[in-house]
Formats: sequence, structure tokens, C-alpha cells
Amino acid sequence: MKYIIIGGVAGGATAAARIRRNTEKTEIILFEKGEYISYANCGLPFMRFLILFLFILSTSLIQAQEVLLESKIKKSIENVPAQVGVAIIINGKDTITVNNECHYPLMSVMKYPQALAVLHYLHQHNQPLSTKIFIPKEALLDDTYSPLRDKYPEGNIYMPIAQLLDYTIQKSDNNACDILFNYTGGVSYTDSYIRSLGINNFSISKTEDDMHKDLAACYENWSTPLEIASLTDMLFSKELFPTEYQNFLKETMLNCQTGTNRLPAPLLDTTARIGHKTGTSDRNVQGELIGINDVGFILLPDGKRYTIAVLVKDSKESMADTEKIIANISGIVYHHLVLEKNISNK
Repeated sequence: MKYIIIGGVAGGATAAARIRRNTEKTEIILFEKGEYISYANCGLPFMRFLILFLFILSTSLIQAQEVLLESKIKKSIENVPAQVGVAIIINGKDTITVNNECHYPLMSVMKYPQALAVLHYLHQHNQPLSTKIFIPKEALLDDTYSPLRDKYPEGNIYMPIAQLLDYTIQKSDNNACDILFNYTGGVSYTDSYIRSLGINNFSISKTEDDMHKDLAACYENWSTPLEIASLTDMLFSKELFPTEYQNFLKETMLNCQTGTNRLPAPLLDTTARIGHKTGTSDRNVQGELIGINDVGFILLPDGKRYTIAVLVKDSKESMADTEKIIANISGIVYHHLVLEKNISNK
């Protein structure tokens, strides 16, 4: 009888020795990669232990760095007269949150989930981004922020959906937002689509016009920091719809024109690229800024990325100082992850 054994490691040599003990005349052929036969079977348990040890050590170091970053953020907001929520997702995996248990008014950050729902609607109805919508004059309300109305005050025009999304994401146009809500069937379509993605600690139930008419309605479009950060990270971690649509939204966010004093501020002199969406409110009856927000993704030159959401609720600070809260947190995160090289390759 002839036995052929491939490789001496992981029991190969042991098997050959056992066969030989049973019969001296059996032909045994042992194939090895090189000219030397490895008999290091006894080292396998040690190697398993070493690999497990290194994995546990690596995990512990990452967790320690996450705790350190969390403590830095908490220290930066400990005396701030506002509720500040933060979520960070590093390379789509490691997650850090601060004050994530509260519901934060999204304000115009809701235009990002709306954009996802609009692109889903186009995909479901086999419509291209070039699909045009008729915009009557009455859709261009006077008493709201709207660069679209300022450029086309008489309305009665046709505009591609891609251009309307530019207005909502890059310029945060309120009229364009409500025009798109009407096109897809209302706010319930956006809310149900986002929930279908597994995002549940979240709600969109009011239009921009609803919030303009009643400031209390601003609190009814809300999210936790982690949910809106997770939704933003899905642009990279999940195939939501055709690549053309997904890349379009990434590029549109990378060209956002609002909130330069918020998340982007500490990144302006770096090689990082940021795509983001801001949200800005009026003051409530107590004189507090209802919601000042910024949510985005940061792309690093080495291919790594992180997603960050900073939501500020009921701020008693000035607008400028509230924006500084967001910018300071953005700077802390960038410095910790990038300059101190605490962002992993996982």
C-alpha cells in the first residue's frame, strides 16, 4: 500500500510516523514545499495561543483609545449650556458615542435621508437623475430660506431632480426639499424607507413648511447621533441603489456649501476630504437654538475613513459659539484618529 501526505506541518509528519510504526513495508511519500521537512507540530498550540493573545491585546488597545477619545469629547462639552450628542464610526466598524440616549432635532440634516429616499424612488420607478419636475410659482414660498426661489422668483420651470438635490444638499434649500417630498408622496415615504434600512431610533414626520409654521414641529424630526451617523456610513458600507446614484450623492455632499465653520473648519488645511450635511434652526420660546447640527464622512488620503455626527440641542450660546462646539469636536476627533495615528486598518 502507498500513502501520500501533503505537508509535514499540522500533523503530516506525525501521521507518517504512525503509519511507519504500524507497518515497516508501506511506501510513504511526504510532499513539502521546500527541501526541509517541518516537524514543528508541537508549536501549533503555542501559535494558536499567541494569535489569540495578540488579537485580545489589539482589541484592548483599540478599546482603550476609544475610551480616551470619548473622554476628550466629554471634557470639551462639560460646561456647554446645551445638549450635545456625538457619534463616530471608524472605518465602518469601531463606534464611539457621547450622549446618544437623547432625541435631537435634525433640522435640515433630514435632507440627507430625504435624498436617499428620492434616489430609492428613482431606482424603484426606473427614472434617471435627469428626470424633470415642474415647479409652479406657488411652490416657491416667500417666507423661508430658498436660493432656488431667489434665482427663479416666478417659478413655472422644469428642473432635473439632480439639480433639485444639489439645492437641498449643497445649499439646504427649504422649498426644494418640500418639492421633493411632494414628488415622492410625502414625508412618510422617506420615514418608511429609512426604517427599511434598519434605522429605527429616528423619525421624519414634518416638512420644512410645517416646521416654519410651528417651531414645536422641529422636535418631531429627530434622530440619535448614532442612527444618523450609521445612515451616513451606509453610503460606503451598503449598496443602497445603483452606483451612479450612490456616487452622485457622495459627490454632492463633498461639495456642500453650508456649515464651513462646523465639521470642516479644522480640516481646511489638511488633505482630508469631507462630505456633510448641516442643520440650522431658529430659537425656541426659551431663546435657545433648537438644533445646530453637522453630519458627515471624512475621507483620508490612505483610503481610511470615519463618519461623524455632532448634534447640538437647545443651545443657549450664540450661533457662532454653537458652531465652535461642533468645530472643536471635529478637531479633537481628527487629531486623535489621524495626527496621533489611532485609526486602525481594520
